[in-house]
Amino acid sequence: MNAITKNTIVFITGAFISHTIWKPWTEWFESRGYKCIAPAWPHKEGTAEELRDRLPNDRELAGTRLKDVINHYIAIIEKLPVKPIVIGHSLGGLIVQLLVNRELVAAGIAIHSAPAYGSVSLEWSSVRSIWKPLGLLSSSKKAYLMDQKEWNYAIANGMNAQEQKDSYQNFAIPASKLVLRDALTRDTKIDFKKVHPPILFVTGTGDHMTPEPVIYNNFVKYDPLHSVTDYKEFKDRNHFVLALPTWQEEADYIYEWLQVVKH
Repeated sequence: MNAITKNTIVFITGAFISHTIWKPWTEWFESRGYKCIAPAWPHKEGTAEELRDRLPNDRELAGTRLKDVINHYIAIIEKLPVKPIVIGHSLGGLIVQLLVNRELVAAGIAIHSAPAYGSVSLEWSSVRSIWKPLGLLSSSKKAYLMDQKEWNYAIANGMNAQEQKDSYQNFAIPASKLVLRDALTRDTKIDFKKVHPPILFVTGTGDHMTPEPVIYNNFVKYDPLHSVTDYKEFKDRNHFVLALPTWQEEADYIYEWLQVVKH
């Protein structure tokens, strides 16, 4: 049983934020000896601006299902020489949980993760953040793009107006309503009693979209007796945690966790 120190790290973003947000993270972990990749979701290659410019006619993105995204990352993982570490944010954190449950990875870190099936909490800020993007009464043939006001509440709350504007311009991307709806179904069912690779949940007390109680309720469903299942809370972090000035505190904690956890 070895510490997880030399595996490739695969970074997985969520539905609303560009995969380019991982660039400082990949550079930071590469400087510490890891090989890192941060592949975009299917039909989400390109900059945030390029993806926004494809609307409203991006039918491929609108038609993407959660299973398509999961299979996309499984195909990437299966080409690697050894099982990787996976670090995911938001819906990417939920994908991390699913990959850990399938024992396809050496370890998983779920940052401000969307909850697995059966773990959904009715926290008001979470419902408010996700209700319009789900678009349950609207057509799924068009992808959904948050406007600046929605972004400010769900993603960038607590930041000043210029920071909110810049974060939106640099990273806000459209999402498939079908993927978001699939995340609420049995497609995200986890066997919480199953032996699994180590998993770490990272959360923040300032997150509107995935509030700390939602993530904690998800975390405590895991049986802690047979597998490493850890939890770390950071104060006042919103959903834009990956690019806050404090992001290296989360990166440091994850790095140290990887040095001691066994697989």
